[in-house]
Amino acid sequence: MLTASSSFKKINSLLLGALGDRGERKSNLSMMAASKEDDNNTTNDDNDDDDQPLTPWIVSVASGHTLLRSPQHNKGLAFTEIERNAHYLRGLLPPAVFSQELQEKRTLHILRQYQVPLHRYIAMMDLQETNEKLFYKLLIDNVEELLPVVYTPVVGEACQKYGSIFRRPQGLYISLKDKGKISEVLKNWPEKNIQVIVVTDGERILGLGDLGCQGMGIPVGKLSLYTALGGVRPSVCLPITIDVGTKNEALLNDEFYIGLKQKRATGEEYDDLLDEFMTAVKKNYGEKVLIQFEDFANHNAFDLLVKYRTSHLVFNDDIQGTACVVLGGLLSALKLIGGTLADHTFLFLGAGEAGTGIAELISLEILKKTKLTVEESRKKIWLVDSKGLVVSTRKDSLQSFKQPWAHDHEPITGLLEAVKVIKPTILIGTSGVGKQFTKEVIEAMSSINAKPLIMALSNPTSQSECTAEEAYTWSNGHAIFASGSPFDPVTYDGKEFVPGQANNAYIFPGFGLGLIMCGAIRVHDEFLLAAAEALASQVTEEDYAKGIIYPRFKNIRMISATIAAKVAARAYEFGLASNLPRPSNLVKFAESCMYSPKYRNYR
Repeated sequence: MLTASSSFKKINSLLLGALGDRGERKSNLSMMAASKEDDNNTTNDDNDDDDQPLTPWIVSVASGHTLLRSPQHNKGLAFTEIERNAHYLRGLLPPAVFSQELQEKRTLHILRQYQVPLHRYIAMMDLQETNEKLFYKLLIDNVEELLPVVYTPVVGEACQKYGSIFRRPQGLYISLKDKGKISEVLKNWPEKNIQVIVVTDGERILGLGDLGCQGMGIPVGKLSLYTALGGVRPSVCLPITIDVGTKNEALLNDEFYIGLKQKRATGEEYDDLLDEFMTAVKKNYGEKVLIQFEDFANHNAFDLLVKYRTSHLVFNDDIQGTACVVLGGLLSALKLIGGTLADHTFLFLGAGEAGTGIAELISLEILKKTKLTVEESRKKIWLVDSKGLVVSTRKDSLQSFKQPWAHDHEPITGLLEAVKVIKPTILIGTSGVGKQFTKEVIEAMSSINAKPLIMALSNPTSQSECTAEEAYTWSNGHAIFASGSPFDPVTYDGKEFVPGQANNAYIFPGFGLGLIMCGAIRVHDEFLLAAAEALASQVTEEDYAKGIIYPRFKNIRMISATIAAKVAARAYEFGLASNLPRPSNLVKFAESCMYSPKYRNYR
């Protein structure tokens, strides 16, 4: 018999007290979800035989009303006649009985009626809060259509309007008011076996700036993808927003703003709160909990990663995840543009956490495959920031993370001039500023290269350095194009071009699953290289024929399993895996660990 989660124990104890004599109507049922599993166990009832009946409660209940309001157990109209009789649901539902497939078809039909993308996002969040399994089945089965709804680009607008659309809390909020009590705040979360935390302080949400407490949409969205794309159980995922105030005057003056109405804390006050948070997480959830930093401003993102990477299992998706997915696309693109990475010259527009993170991983991959020195590999990579080309004469005024990329060269102020002088074969945009890859820039890239690789990575769509149509049109159909946000296929000169999407969702769900299933205790750079190489290996010849350098999202769970297996294998090789013995087939093991959204039968 499986045990109950602490949250349902609390609920049921309250129910029994309130029901009094009505509690005599006994059903003697056991709880569906096991919460006190061994830390090394990455599977649960969702991976068992789907035809094996089980029951949702550990104690007696007088009504199925509570069952209908449990998103983990609610099946809506899919409760069978037998289940309705056994669990006191008779009369609480309309008489029709739907299959889960029919529910999915109906929900998708309703979603498609919404003309405003934000309305679809709200509907999906409502579904997640009422019927968890249907939400994930819908997302998994229709991932290419619904991924842009639950994450970028729509999540950006959702964060901007989070105060207006806020209905119920979906994660844990930790603020400056909780200083000295963070460990206790963490204990308020109902689930105790947490394996993945996505945390933000809201200072740099996508390309939209400081959204403060309203950045919670990012951790919630990321963890939804951990489950849908990577198969990590939702019960072990915890979204957290750390509210230290905001610099956004519009929010501070908004009467409906849901966060602290004060200027953003910095310096020692900020550092002390983050340090208390990191210590409390390790104390409450152990050595192997993965902490993913999300949308922190550059100055904090690098410092936090450097500070905690030797003491915690940490991962920064903006720095490391973006670098992985871009390197994967570059390795894949070599089959179309030819040569090795070392044969190419890279020019970045944007020298923040994403740009320098990508540059560093490219350099590491070149080092791994050649006999070049670190300095020689870095000299193949050039960065342009808001002040122009990053060169050695600017070194004294540069932030530390830009300094390795400051090469000897005459100062250049504009991107177009940099393209003409540096003559890159690959142009990568991480600036967070839209429309920077102008017609003149794309034409200059096309005059230098037969097949220029253009990667406009900034999110959301409005901040993309150029559109797919612009890249194909201005290059006369010669460009290989990928972007951070999705673009529709483009027809140019009678030929259809399908743009690739360098979406971090290719990487972090499988990467996280790999760390969890092997019990990794630290993240090594080799894990990142392994993930990028695994992603590149999933692109098919059919994809290459259409100029696509990323695999189709419809195969994302297989892609995630492959990435998880490669990451876990590297962890075992480096002695950083604690779950022993090593499974003989890591891909099959990864697949066996994945959460299933299929309804269970209740007896």
